[in-house]
Amino acid sequence: MPSSKNEKAILALADGTVVHGIAIGHKGTAGGELCFNTSMTGYQEIFTDPSYHGQLMMMTYPHIGNYGVSARDDEAHKVMISGLIVRAFSYHYSNLMADGNLNDYLKRNKVIGITGIDTRKLVRHIREKGVINAIISSDNNDAKDLVKQARQWPSMVGLELASKVTLEDPRTYKPGELEWNHPSISQLASHTDGQASARKFTTHTATSRAAEAATAGVPSTVSSRSGKNQPVEHEGKQNGGIKENEEQGKSGKDERRALYKVAALDYGIKQNIINNLVQRGCMLRLFPAKTDFETIMKWEPDAFFFSNGPGDPNPMVYAIDTITKAKESGKPIFGICLGHQLLALSEGMQVTKMFVGHRGANQPVKNLHHDHVEITTQNHGFAIDSDSVSPDIAEVTHRNLNDGTLEGLNFKRFNGFSVQYHPEASPGPHDSSYLFDEFINRIKTHKAQKGLS
Repeated sequence: MPSSKNEKAILALADGTVVHGIAIGHKGTAGGELCFNTSMTGYQEIFTDPSYHGQLMMMTYPHIGNYGVSARDDEAHKVMISGLIVRAFSYHYSNLMADGNLNDYLKRNKVIGITGIDTRKLVRHIREKGVINAIISSDNNDAKDLVKQARQWPSMVGLELASKVTLEDPRTYKPGELEWNHPSISQLASHTDGQASARKFTTHTATSRAAEAATAGVPSTVSSRSGKNQPVEHEGKQNGGIKENEEQGKSGKDERRALYKVAALDYGIKQNIINNLVQRGCMLRLFPAKTDFETIMKWEPDAFFFSNGPGDPNPMVYAIDTITKAKESGKPIFGICLGHQLLALSEGMQVTKMFVGHRGANQPVKNLHHDHVEITTQNHGFAIDSDSVSPDIAEVTHRNLNDGTLEGLNFKRFNGFSVQYHPEASPGPHDSSYLFDEFINRIKTHKAQKGLS
């Protein structure tokens, strides 16, 4: 049931704090870990980042919704946050490139929200008390009951969530095909119904997606450059298995040659990580989180990528097993965020819950190799314990300048490196995009050493 501008909402924290405001988005009740993001732009990318799965997102920038939403800004095929808290919500937008307003977007994706909150005060409260669970409700005005629900909400510690957001079947991305592969949820019919447990990808052609957009009265964000329908490649029932579409590649004018084959384990990968790898000449195959290593190796990848994702990495025994076998292959490995933590765990390091966490697009990180500072985008509530890192096992390559948190590792017992933050940084900053080039260089070097073309 949709909410109106006149309906009330309540935000109740597990410590007994209760805040009243105005309901936005979908009407109902939602809970999760209450976290805050300091980004001034990019709210749509934040809401669709799988690393935020099941969390209540509080935006510190006061005005949210003023530039609307756009299909090209989605990082995944569904909205991942469970609720939204803002100071001043904009029901109307001013942006010629937008294709709808944020309130309709939240309603369609069943995201419950609250506005009119003193977010500065609430952020200070969290920074003093630490991260805490909370409940947002626009259909329950019993504050005591909501506080009770917040206290009963599961802790993020020990919670395995990567399997909740991973894709259901392997999927391949190739250079020249990105515009047909982008997950679009902004203004088309809702894709979230019945899909709470896993991300599902459309198999629309460019023509059919454009037709859908036209039917919905929305400008198409997809163009068919060659004038031909180019189906998205997908392993599953619809296509009867994996196909490389080699004949299509030979005939398509805009099809560029894939130089490297990268197997990516999808723990909640973002679209712009995919973009960065494919734009550098990679044929990227995404595998569901729990895919066995033997299945992955049948594809004969040149390298492995372990993605970002939500939850606690410590319960992910299945991922550690895959990483251990990938390390034994000798092929280059790159890990981001959750992948960074999993690589560390596989080497005997410890990963612990942070007091507050890092979430925003303005985190200063020092590159210890080059002695320069990068402004980075981050989203994590867990971090590697620096005291558990042995110099014989890994070299610390990056440090957070705000609190000294370990932000990057170069491993010594296998051909791998990792970072805690998000170098794809959509919408920015892009100080750390060189890390993708480093990965490509490692693949080139490894192939040359093995005498491979």
